[in-house]
Amino acid sequence: MKILFIDTVHPFLKQELEKQNYICDTAYDKSKTEIQKIIHDYQGVIIRSRFIIDKEFIDYASELKFIARAGSGLENIDVDYAESKNINCYNAAEGNQQAVAEHALGMLLSLFNNLNKADQEIRTGIWKREENRGRELAQKTIGIIGYGNNGAAFAEVLKGFDVTILAYDKYLTKYPYQSTMESIYNQANIVSLHVPLTAETVYLVNDDFIHKFEKDFYLINTARGKCVNTKDLVSALENGKIKGACLDVLEYEKTSFENLSQEGFTAEMQYLMNSPKTILSPHIAGWTRESNVKISEVLLKKITSSAQ
Repeated sequence: MKILFIDTVHPFLKQELEKQNYICDTAYDKSKTEIQKIIHDYQGVIIRSRFIIDKEFIDYASELKFIARAGSGLENIDVDYAESKNINCYNAAEGNQQAVAEHALGMLLSLFNNLNKADQEIRTGIWKREENRGRELAQKTIGIIGYGNNGAAFAEVLKGFDVTILAYDKYLTKYPYQSTMESIYNQANIVSLHVPLTAETVYLVNDDFIHKFEKDFYLINTARGKCVNTKDLVSALENGKIKGACLDVLEYEKTSFENLSQEGFTAEMQYLMNSPKTILSPHIAGWTRESNVKISEVLLKKITSSAQ
């Protein structure tokens, strides 16, 4: 089987596949158009987020047996069309779930304890104690929306903090901390998103969603930027309905996640960058040294298992 690596991943994956007699080529510097001209020679593709694998691309890939994405979401792949062509689509959410969970917790603790703000003040000679008095996570109620690999891992790392966990997943029937959205609306002090980006989760967090909450609350988003309407988020931060936001992903990211698009330089984005109510990071929640290896391990297992 010939496999084309479109994006860089940890070298473990390519090395192990080659040990098992797979032929692995790379196309890191080729454009999508150039790759389309050669993709008919390959039975497998490894990609992260460099471009969208759409119907046109799949039609060029006449011999393709699988598409493997080194990450959690599959929104850059037309999964329905691929599967209609008997092409398997794999992700590796199991590989970065611990990284995402720890990152979400780290952002929340940093926000609650004013760590970023206090650190910057100390570095400029400012020593403020009362102004940086923090909050404790204990006794808070946390609503986890989406209880797949990442949502479940986040619940696991929260176990020692004496919190109440409420989880909601539209597509699961039985799972730990199972709750309803109504209970989350009524009880949550903190809401964490762990949903894929689909037509129904674009702008999931908007004015209507925000104002269903009984209490003012904190928002964590390590899912996808477009799950949150930035204008509505900023409005809620300004009026206090959302007390703070931990954002690893932003609405204005490029499809590749490698940078912000030109449309991202808005007044709302400027507010998020300047506000003491926010903690921001550049889509790195699942981006640890350990997860880099684990993602390749997960994909190796899925690719080789399907070939047997």
